Amino acid sequence: MNEPHTEQLKKRRVLMINTGGSIGSRKTDKGYQPVCGFFEKEVRSQSSLCDKAYEFSSDEFPFPPIALPLTSHNYRILYCIKEYDPVLDSSNIDMADWATIANDISQYYKQFDGFVVLHGTDTMCYTASALSYMLECLGKSVVFTGSQVPLVELRNDARDNMLGALLVAGHYVIPEVMIYFNSKLFRGNRCIKNSSVSLDAFSSPNVSPLGVMDVRIKIDWDSVRHCSDTHSFHVHTNMVKDVGILRLFPGITRATIRAFLQPPMQGVVLQSYGSGNIPDSRVDLIEDLKEATDRGVLVVNCTQCTNGHVTQAYAAGRVLKEAGVLQGADMTPEAALTKLSYLLGRIDYNMEKRKSLLLQNIRGELTVLDDTEPNFSIKDSELIRTIATALHISTSKEIHLLRRHMFPPLMCMAASKGDNDTLKDFRKQGGDFSVANYDGRTPLHVACCEGHLDTVQLLLENGASVHVRDRFDHTPLTDAIRFKRFDVIKLLLQTGAHLVESSSDIASRLCKAAAEDDVDALTAWHMAGANFSITDHENRSPIQVATEKNSKQAISFLLKCDRKLQEKSNARSNKGVYDDMLARLTPVSLRKYQFSKKRKNSAAT
Repeated sequence: MNEPHTEQLKKRRVLMINTGGSIGSRKTDKGYQPVCGFFEKEVRSQSSLCDKAYEFSSDEFPFPPIALPLTSHNYRILYCIKEYDPVLDSSNIDMADWATIANDISQYYKQFDGFVVLHGTDTMCYTASALSYMLECLGKSVVFTGSQVPLVELRNDARDNMLGALLVAGHYVIPEVMIYFNSKLFRGNRCIKNSSVSLDAFSSPNVSPLGVMDVRIKIDWDSVRHCSDTHSFHVHTNMVKDVGILRLFPGITRATIRAFLQPPMQGVVLQSYGSGNIPDSRVDLIEDLKEATDRGVLVVNCTQCTNGHVTQAYAAGRVLKEAGVLQGADMTPEAALTKLSYLLGRIDYNMEKRKSLLLQNIRGELTVLDDTEPNFSIKDSELIRTIATALHISTSKEIHLLRRHMFPPLMCMAASKGDNDTLKDFRKQGGDFSVANYDGRTPLHVACCEGHLDTVQLLLENGASVHVRDRFDHTPLTDAIRFKRFDVIKLLLQTGAHLVESSSDIASRLCKAAAEDDVDALTAWHMAGANFSITDHENRSPIQVATEKNSKQAISFLLKCDRKLQEKSNARSNKGVYDDMLARLTPVSLRKYQFSKKRKNSAAT
């Protein structure tokens, strides 16, 4: 049965890409194997994954949708499964498959609020790391998951992992590529697979999880990375294959090293001992590395240890720097390898830029250690310190909670006034521009309402998300349209914002604007990419409403928009609809339109 419409009910769309792996496998004579079509049938048969009582239209979905049962947060998550053919064991996944996943996310990016990628566990860390670089200016949640035991088995981890990934992708705007496994949410390029037999198969040795699903879902928002760029989402799929991992071991021969470093090798992850050491007595090894780096091979040094990072504390490690080897900090081998592949594939980068970016934290993949910069403490903030003293707060946890509750409304107030200096101060004091106030509104929502273009620019350049929705389900773009902030709309669209409202909601607002002869409102919606041919719940189009109300300015505007649409479409297929629209026009408007059309045709002749 359909649920009654309530302001609190929120619907979210998630695309689930099934590449294969254990999660959708079935038992065969040869063991567990992924089989096309089997997984979705199994999903639809399980009540915890498919609410068969919920009815909804599937016209706006590219694949047959499935509804999750209503969540405890009053969200209705609708998800589609796009299954690859053939579905693959993760051991067979290669760089071409990374590009396929990236392109699919790009193709359906505007149609869905989040993405879940089902993937075999063996190479999941490689794919998640690669996608973290390939998905440029990402603004939505991309969650990888899989299982150790297939969904078809009575006792499995597939169900919980799949549900958890869907809840993260449907509930939260976390603009990262993540791995969800065994109730923990990890940054994808920080993960390693540490067990082939445990349900707790993944860990993130050098970074705490981004989230944990206990009785309550806890997201560490301070650790979430946001894109500090005003470009829109796009993908980079040119990944260089001539990269590899060279793991040192006692007694490794010069012939082995030379053979590994020979062309066409372009990038190498050197897994050294401990904190980045090699046998400095092996002059031959150092000479071969120096020869390779002089030839243009990018060599990055990572530790063989699970936890920790490479340093130059020992002489055995410093000789690598002299040989042109770059420090990989605390990157995992998977993150380092895919980063090399990505940077070498960026033909717009020269060698110096590639080397520079290898040392930088571009997707949260490494920890930059700089002892020359003092660590900022929230206790240094005079405002927080004063309030903490007045409230007799002393522990770091209490101060952290105080900051979390105080900063969002204060930053929203600064944004409402366009006070960029105050916003910069909050940023220095640890403020997160994507954290919302009690109404779910961020500083970007407020700045868009007020039309402070320079403030919107500042917020976007410092990681504010264009996809966050408030308690009324409004995005910053919704607010910019509502208050007709044209320059703000342009900037938001440039950054990757897009309409998220349903067709019927947009149609109702367009018809309202047409009835009120509000051309500015129609212009705002048109700039945002609204389709003016859609109809509201009474099956009325904006041009029909404008005609009935004799809204002359709206009629003129809509005719111009429709004329452009006619030029781009097949005139014959729309002739009936177009003639019906013209028949409804007022005589004055019709004469104006026909005269304009006649003059245009004469000029063309």
